[in-house]
Amino acid sequence: MTTTKSLGVAVLAGAVAALGHAPFGLWPIALVGFAALAFAVARAAKPALTGWAGGLGYFAVALHWIVQPFLVDIERHGWMAPFALILMAGGLALFWGAAGWLSARLGNRALGWAAALTAAELARGYVLSGFPWALPAYIWADTLVRLSASILGPYGLTFVTLALASAIVMYAKAPTAKTVLVSLGGFAVLFGVSLSLVSESTNTVGTVRLVQPNAPQHEKWDPDKAHIFVNRQIDFTGAAKDGVDLIVWPEAAIPYRLETAGPVLERIAQAADGVPVVLGSNRSFDGLIYNAMVRIDATGEPGQTYDKVRLVPFGEFIPLGQLARLVGMRSFAAQDGFGFSPGSAVPLIETPLGRALPLICYEAIFPQHIRKATERPDYMLQITNDAWFGTFSGPYQHLDQARFRAAEQGLPVVRVANTGVSAVIDGQGRVLNQLDLGETGYLDTSVPQPLKPTFYSRTGDFGAVVFLILTLCGLLFGKRRNTVANQSTTS
Repeated sequence: MTTTKSLGVAVLAGAVAALGHAPFGLWPIALVGFAALAFAVARAAKPALTGWAGGLGYFAVALHWIVQPFLVDIERHGWMAPFALILMAGGLALFWGAAGWLSARLGNRALGWAAALTAAELARGYVLSGFPWALPAYIWADTLVRLSASILGPYGLTFVTLALASAIVMYAKAPTAKTVLVSLGGFAVLFGVSLSLVSESTNTVGTVRLVQPNAPQHEKWDPDKAHIFVNRQIDFTGAAKDGVDLIVWPEAAIPYRLETAGPVLERIAQAADGVPVVLGSNRSFDGLIYNAMVRIDATGEPGQTYDKVRLVPFGEFIPLGQLARLVGMRSFAAQDGFGFSPGSAVPLIETPLGRALPLICYEAIFPQHIRKATERPDYMLQITNDAWFGTFSGPYQHLDQARFRAAEQGLPVVRVANTGVSAVIDGQGRVLNQLDLGETGYLDTSVPQPLKPTFYSRTGDFGAVVFLILTLCGLLFGKRRNTVANQSTTS
C-alpha cells in the first residue's frame, strides 16, 4: 500500500471508528473502522505515520466539541477554535503514532497493533496529567458489554475491543474456518461474560433532588442575568419535598465566592427547609482560588468542602503557569484570570444517602481518580457544567464516561449538570432517571444501593498493565524466535 493511500485509509478509518461514541453509538461501524485501521497499519510502509493519521481522524471526530469553549466568547476566543481542534487531535494522535511504530516491531502486526494501541491509550490516560476521553472501550456504553469493565477495566476492555477488530483483519488475510471460529468465539465470550454480570436490585438508600438551572454559559456569569439562575435554583429547592433526603446543585452553581455568599446560602437553606444541600462554588483561601463542592447545613453554614483535585489544563489553569504569565497568558475559565489551584485530598462527603465520593466535572473521566479515596464510598456524586461542551456530542460522551465509572466500581452515580444531562446511574451503568440536555427543572429520584466491590475496584489498572507487558513481551519473543528459525533455514 502506498504511503499516500495508507494515510488516506487511516484517516477515514479513524473517523469511522469514532462513530462508536455518543451521540452516534454505532459500535458495529466502529469495529469496522478499527479493523480497517489495523489493516492499514499492518500493510503500511510507514506504520508510525499511518497510526498517527488514524488517530488524527479519530480524535478530530470524537473531540470536535473541543471548539465549543472558544465559542462562548467568540469575539475574544473564537479564532482559537480551529487551532484547538487541530492541535488536540494531532497531539493526541502522537500516542497512536507511537503505537504504529511499536506494532511494526512485533511479530503479529494486527495483534501487535491492538496491544501497542492499548498501551498508548493507557499512557494517554496518565502522561502530562492525562486525558483519557474517548477510549475505544466506550463504544460499548449502550450495550451490556459495558459491564465487563467491572472485571477488565476500561483499558482491558479497550484491548479486547481492538483485538476483536484485529481478528477481523486476520480473517480478511486468511479466511479459514479457524479464523471464523476465533472471531465468533471472541464475540460470544465477550457478550456471554457481560450477560452473566447483569444483576437486578430494587433496594434504594433514599431520594435525591437534582436541580438543573440550564444557564447558558455566556449568561451564567453576566452580572445582569446571574441572579435569574440563582433564583431559579432556589425556587426548585423550595418546591414540595415529600421524602427528599438530599438536594444537589451543579458545579459553580452560585456566581459568588463561597466566603462572601452568606446571604444567598441562608436563602438556600430556608428554601431547603432542613434538607441538606450540596452545591458547587468557587472559594478562596490564603490567596488561592479553588473550584469546590460544599455541603451546607440547615442554617446555611458551609460544612464539608471538597476542592477539585484534577483541573482542566488551559481551562482552569495554565500548565507552567508562572512562566506563561510572563508572556500574558491567562486561563479563560477563571474569573480572576489567574486560574485555580488544585485540592490536595479526596475526602468522602457525609450525606443522608451515605458517604459520597465527590467528582467535579472533568474528574469523572479518570478511572484512576476513584482510587484516591481512602475508603470505598456508598456512591459517587458528580457536579458539572457541561454548557462548556456544546449540545451535540460532548455532554453525552461525558455522561457515558460517568456510566463507565459506575460499572467499573459497582457504585451508583448521582450526576447534576448545569444544562444537563443530570441523572442517577446505578452500579451497572444504567441511567435510571434523568433530566435531558437543555431542560430546565428539577427531578426527585431514588438512589440505588451500591453493589459489591468489583474486581476492577480492587485492582485498578494494575491487571491491564501486567497483561499488556506480558503480551508485548510474548509478541517480541515470538518474532525473535521466528527470525532465528528463518535464519537457520536460510543458512
